[in-house]
Order: sequence, then structure tokens, then C-alpha cells
Amino acid sequence: MVGILQFLYYVSTIGLALVGFNTLVLSIVYLLHRNDRFTAPEVGEAEWPSVVVQLPVYNERHVVERLMEATGQLDYPRDRLEIQLLDDSTDDTYSIAAAAVEAARRSGLRVQHVRRGTREGFKAGALAYGLKRTDAEFVAVFDADFVPSPDFLRRVIPYFLADPALGMVQTRWAHLNAETSPLTRAQALALDSHFVVEQTARHRGGLLMNFSGTAGVWRRACIEGSGGWHYDTLSEDIDLSYRAQLGGWRCLYLPDVSVPAEIPPLMMGFKRQQSRWATGTVQCLRKLGGRVLRSPLSLWQKAQALLHLGGYFLHPLMILLLLLTLPLTLSGRINGLSLSGLGLAMLGSPLQAIIAQRRLYPDWGRRLIYFPVLMLLGVGIAVSNTEAVLKGFSSHVPAFQRTPKFHIEGRTQAWASSTYALPVNHTTWLELSLSLYAGVTAILALSRAPALVPFMTLYALGFAYVALVSLWQSYTARRVQMRQRRTLSLSGSSSK
Repeated sequence: MVGILQFLYYVSTIGLALVGFNTLVLSIVYLLHRNDRFTAPEVGEAEWPSVVVQLPVYNERHVVERLMEATGQLDYPRDRLEIQLLDDSTDDTYSIAAAAVEAARRSGLRVQHVRRGTREGFKAGALAYGLKRTDAEFVAVFDADFVPSPDFLRRVIPYFLADPALGMVQTRWAHLNAETSPLTRAQALALDSHFVVEQTARHRGGLLMNFSGTAGVWRRACIEGSGGWHYDTLSEDIDLSYRAQLGGWRCLYLPDVSVPAEIPPLMMGFKRQQSRWATGTVQCLRKLGGRVLRSPLSLWQKAQALLHLGGYFLHPLMILLLLLTLPLTLSGRINGLSLSGLGLAMLGSPLQAIIAQRRLYPDWGRRLIYFPVLMLLGVGIAVSNTEAVLKGFSSHVPAFQRTPKFHIEGRTQAWASSTYALPVNHTTWLELSLSLYAGVTAILALSRAPALVPFMTLYALGFAYVALVSLWQSYTARRVQMRQRRTLSLSGSSSK
């Protein structure tokens, strides 16, 4: 039995080390290509093609008006610009959106307020439904919490005119509220690492890259030629971009063009977002993994594509390693199992963070102070993401659960008074349990396997951090909303 546990321990450490080392590899690829430049041609006024801007929303009362205002300020020929607000909302978002649409129409914009009456296919279904109702040549997509700058289309569209085989352009996500809390600062570090280092490395290194769901533009012919938007995964963005590239279309990433968005201020919102991405990415691996292997791509490209689509296996491997460590420590058979490779592989994440922060911000050193929070966060979400990975193996596509947005810019804590605030769920209690489990393992390892103590301590603190922040935010929201209800009740009584 101990031999089986040792074998599984080796499998988990090797898998974790492989994912970690690949972050180092992508960092090297980035450094080799960081000075590559892509230029777009000058475009005369008569050459601008028709563009539809699709805005998929579902219950976004706090941000839909801001979204419409930002989209309405896009500097593009009005006779070639169309906006579709793809509104599947079931709450008062509809009335707020209708007023914003009417205001945009009065300013001279062509705007459709598209209502389906169903959420079939979720976001992918809304995008496909809207595409049938326009003949535009290009499609820009912005999620509800994104705020594009007026020059966005003029900076992106020329690249398509220079390359008929270019099917999609992705731009970098920036942040409206990175400074709200340590949680949002840690997420900003992770997003910057992904969009500065990993996306740039994949694109400029000749690897398959993905559409990130928003802040990008598609050539309509590419969408249709690649089979259109599919509903059979929760990551319709990765699915379509991979199918497009496997079909011969090129994709372009522009790190110097950015669109700011709201970072989830709630731990439960962040966990929901990560879980959706984890499930969807595993679904794409199941769906497209075989096609990647059969493609004419090089062995290097295939390996990187599979590592990309399988990246969320990191979290079940983390849970497996933790659960195995205690019985192996008690058996006295842990000392012969080296973690040196895993420790070296962990250098990839801080290296990417340093590269990204130096590339983007003059005060990059101050921002890196929050990297320890990112480490805790990366460990702490392993429970919910492991559950999400397992869901990815099911033939059933779970419901698309949106990440709530609150119109947060800067340091405001406006989420506490919103009915969109999320309560804790069973994963919070599992996180607390695993924190205790890791803490006990760390104490036992002090005398039996001291090299394990830092890893187990990180586990204990990471799970505790995620669980306790979730509980504190849930308590804060309940307290604020109860106070609001009491105030409304008292004001109602006094008016009688």
C-alpha cells in the first residue's frame, strides 16, 4: 500500500514540476521575442470596413450603463459601426439597458437591444444569435465590465486589412480596481503575468494562443469558416480560437493595446470565475486534444497546446500531493522522496510576475509586495478548481455562472450592499478542513521530514486565507444588507 502511495506522490510531484517548469519556458520564449514588433498600415477613411460591437450581458445592473457609454464613444465611422447589446437579463438590468440604448440612439448610433427570451448556449448562444442579425465584416466583443478606449477599433482593425488570413486579434486586459484590496492586487499580478508574458510568448513563439473571451476582434469569415460559436463547453473563446488556428487562420496578440476591466472583488466571485475557466478548458482539452495531436503542427507546438489546455490539472495534483504527504510522513517513507525539482519549478511564477510588472509599471517593485498573497490565492483555490476540473470530464455542460460585477473603480467596497454578493458554499468548509490537515502535516514534518514544512505551511495558510476572506466578505454583505432592510423598514413605518 505504501508503495502505491509513493508512486502517486511521484506522479503528482512530476506533474506539478512539469507545469511549473513550463512557466519558466514561456518566460524564456517571451524574453527572446519581447522586442518583436507588428505594425499596422495607414487606413484611409473610405477603407474602414463594417464592424459590429457585441456586448453580451446577463444581470449586470451595476455596469451595463457604463458599458454602453464607453462603447458609444468609439471613434469609428458611424455608417460602418453597429452595436448589439445582447441582453439575456432576468432582473432590472433590462430597464437600465433599455434607457442606455435609447440614449445611444439619440446620439446617432445604430444600436440593437437584442433579447432572446432564453439563455440557450449562454454567452456563446447570445453571440451566435446576434451574428445572425448583422452583416458586418468584423465582430468586436466586450464583456459587461470592460471599458474600451475611443481609439480601440482604429488601433486594431488595420491589422486585419494588412493580412487576409488574420482571423482574430486579442488585446491585453488592464484593470479598473487593482488597488481595491490585497485580493484584487494579487489577481492583477496573475492577469499581468498571463497577458504580458504567456500570451506574448505563445503568439510570438509560433504557438497556439487563445481568445480571452473579450477585448478582441474577430473576422466574421473566420468565425463562420471555423464552425461558428459552439455551446458544448464553458470556454467558447478557447474552443473557437483553437478551431480557427487548426483550420489555418492566424491570430494576433497586441500587448500594447489594453482595455481596462473590473477585477472580481469577492473571493467567491473569483472562485466562480476560475472554476468556470477550469471546467471549460478541460472540456476543450477533451474536445480538441485529439485534433491537436492529429494536426500538422510540430511536436513542440502540440506539446505546448496540450500543456495550455491541461494547465488546470495543476490543482487536482496539488490536492493529491497534500493528501498523500501525511500518511507517507507517518509511515516514515517520505524522506526518500525529493521535492527539489518542485521547488525549482516554483520559480516560474515569481519570474513571470517580475517581468510583467517591470514591463508595465514604473512602481513595479511596490506592486510585487502582494506576490505572497498571490501564492496563497493560487494554493487556496485548489479545492474549487479541482471540483471544476472533474466537472470538465462530464458529458453534461453545467450552467454558465457569471462573475458578478459591481462598478468598482479604485478602492470602493460597493459590493457589500449589492444583492449580487455571493454567499459561501461547501468549498469554503473543505478549504478550512484542508488548512487544518496541512497544518497537522507541517507539525509532524518538523521532526520527520523538515524539507516538507515550507510546502505544508503554504498549503495551510493558502486554504485558510481563501476560506477566511470568503467568510468575512459573506458576513460583511449580510450585515450591510440587513442594515439596509432595517432602514427601509423604519422609513416605511415613519411615512405611514
